[in-house]
Parts: sequence; structure tokens; C-alpha cells
Amino acid sequence: MSNFTPTERTRVRRKPERGSYDRELIYSVLDEAFVCHIAFIADGMPVVVPTNYVRVGDKLFLHGSMASRLMKTLASGAPFCLSVTLLDGIVCAPSATGHSVNYRSVVVMGKAVPIEGEAAKLAAMRDFVEYVIRGRWSTVRPPTEQELKGTMVVSVPLVEASAKVRTGFAVNDDEDYATPTWTGVIPMKWSSQAPVPDPRGNSSIAPPPNIQHYSRPQ
Repeated sequence: MSNFTPTERTRVRRKPERGSYDRELIYSVLDEAFVCHIAFIADGMPVVVPTNYVRVGDKLFLHGSMASRLMKTLASGAPFCLSVTLLDGIVCAPSATGHSVNYRSVVVMGKAVPIEGEAAKLAAMRDFVEYVIRGRWSTVRPPTEQELKGTMVVSVPLVEASAKVRTGFAVNDDEDYATPTWTGVIPMKWSSQAPVPDPRGNSSIAPPPNIQHYSRPQ
């Protein structure tokens, strides 16, 4: 698996030692994260929109309403920036300005290509559902023809991407540690809670293992 080649748009400049272009690392962050933020220009103004996505091989799929400003912009071939971040810990330093966070983040620069054809869109929708909850697609009603017509799906080839990672403790000078305060890291991890049944659902059906023991990455 070859690494990404840094470009002028993806090269990490601030604290470059934290930057990485390792494809395996970048894909692992994308596969664990759940929500991305997409930055684009609409009507001459910068806009950032949160949405979800799925990685399939060397591309991302994004989907939304045919009437969505985001989807219309992406389908036009306009350039955009997509980012995801995983918070791994809060870093408590001996000085006020030394506090930080441990994280793994990815930035993707690209242009989108609309997915055409009912079969291709249906396959992409299956990928979305399976990314959210593995094994879910076979247990639910698939999209109707009308639902597919009202949904736009675009593909984003993963060509320009970079990661940035921070780990460890504070980087203060030794003399700062004379301060009488606790220092260290508060680890952070996203974890699911007990499933809450829909009151309109079938109360006799217990949550299956993929929901009862949900975790990311799937």
C-alpha cells in the first residue's frame, strides 16, 4: 500500500513532525471516525457542513438530498476540503498555555463525481448502512425507487490526503513542573451506551449483538 504524496495543499506545515502521509494510518482514521466536516464555497461565501461518509477502497462516498446545497456543489465538480478528527485525550499541563489534546485527524482535498445508475447508487447506499452498523442492511427495508431518485451519491477519489497526530504528555519546560498541580492525560474514547428501543417497534425483538455491543471501527 503506497503512501500519499504530499502536495502544496496537504503538506503539514504547523508542527510537521506530527504530519503523516501513510495511507494505512489515514484509512484507519477514516474508518474509525463517523462524521466529517466539508468546507466549500457557496454563493461566494465559505461554508462548513457536517455529514457522514463511507470509505470503499481508495474512494469516499458522500450522500444527501438532491436538493441539498452541499450535494449540488459537490456534483458540480467544485473543489472542497473534508476533515475528520478523533479526540484521544485531554493533556493537562503545569501551565495554562501548555494544555493540549491528543488526537488523530485527516484532511482530504478533492473533487467529487456523481454516481449514476440505480444499481450503483443502491450498492453505495448499502455501503453507507453497513458502515454505520455492520450486518444491518440485510435486516431492514432497502431504499425504494423514489427514495433512490431523491438521493444523490458522489464518489471522492482519495488522491490528496494527510494525517496529523498528537500523542503523549505536555511539552512544558522542566521548571514548570514545580507548580503544585496535577499533570497528565485524561484518555478519551467514544463508546456506545445501552440501546433504547423504539416504542413503535416490536418489543419482542431483542437488540442483536451488532447493536448491543456496538463499537467503532466496525
